[in-house]
Amino acid sequence: MTEGNFVDYVKIHVTSGKGGQGSRHMRREKYIPKGGPDGGDGGRGGHVIIRADKNLWTLYHLKFKKHFRAEHGESGGKQTSTGADGADVYVDVPLGTVVRDKETNDILFELTEDGEQKVIVKGGRGGMGNAHFKTATNQTPRYAQPGEEGVELDIILELKILADVGLVGFPNAGKSTLLSVITAAKPKIDNYEFTTLKPNLGIVEYRNHQTFVVADIPGIIEGAAEGKGIGHRFLRHIERNSTLLFLIPADAQDIKEQYEILVDELRRYNPELLDKERLVAISKSDMLDEELKAEMKVLLDKDFKGIPYLFISSVAHQGLTELKDKLWEMLH
Repeated sequence: MTEGNFVDYVKIHVTSGKGGQGSRHMRREKYIPKGGPDGGDGGRGGHVIIRADKNLWTLYHLKFKKHFRAEHGESGGKQTSTGADGADVYVDVPLGTVVRDKETNDILFELTEDGEQKVIVKGGRGGMGNAHFKTATNQTPRYAQPGEEGVELDIILELKILADVGLVGFPNAGKSTLLSVITAAKPKIDNYEFTTLKPNLGIVEYRNHQTFVVADIPGIIEGAAEGKGIGHRFLRHIERNSTLLFLIPADAQDIKEQYEILVDELRRYNPELLDKERLVAISKSDMLDEELKAEMKVLLDKDFKGIPYLFISSVAHQGLTELKDKLWEMLH
């Protein structure tokens, strides 16, 4: 999947079908010239249904299709026959999709399981035929109900990635490089900030053919919780990760300060994010000699009380096995 094909936010317009008209038919057969009303009910209009599909990873397929309209129900017929229901329309979305009302911005529902379906707008009910309105004093009613109108709604679809591990770090911390080394993903990599503008997913192959999913997400900058930079579009993707991997380069001026800024951004966006398991990886550590590493460990033991940390180098392939072992342990 190329970066340009990753779409995590779309607006669409959905319209359910109108219910069919009830029939006003009068029974007319040989030898029964005045058989009374036998008009059938109209069929219901089609629903518009949002359906989760595990084979989808992005909302790209909805980028250019903005309108979904279900079929109208058919009118009732003679001999109290009911009209056919209008065909439902399905909008397939990836797992982890949040559906919002565009006007109010309220969350209507979320889809997290494969095959899960939710009706977003119901089709109109079919009108009742004149057979329903026959009474002792009105034996030949010549009226029937019209079908209910369909419903129109503008909705927003937001994707929150379903991954086991979310990579958290400032731009240019080495997240894309790490993902490209421990998974088969091929994210765009370069030596400038904000190379990653859209999330990348990679599957880590662990021991005994076991796997877990890592998401490399655009780097945080200070103020992301207020929407600066990529802001909320980034932060929403880590809400579903069960473990957060903080990546801080070894050449950072103050590793503890960088970590605290990252944590504070998460806290301001959603304090529940801090309930997740955390692991700190000091990247680009191939530039450190053993003496410097030992000195840094003394400081890090004080700074990261209770938070596990380790040294890695994606380029030199140092500490990656230990990293995968630790992540697997935390996930299980």
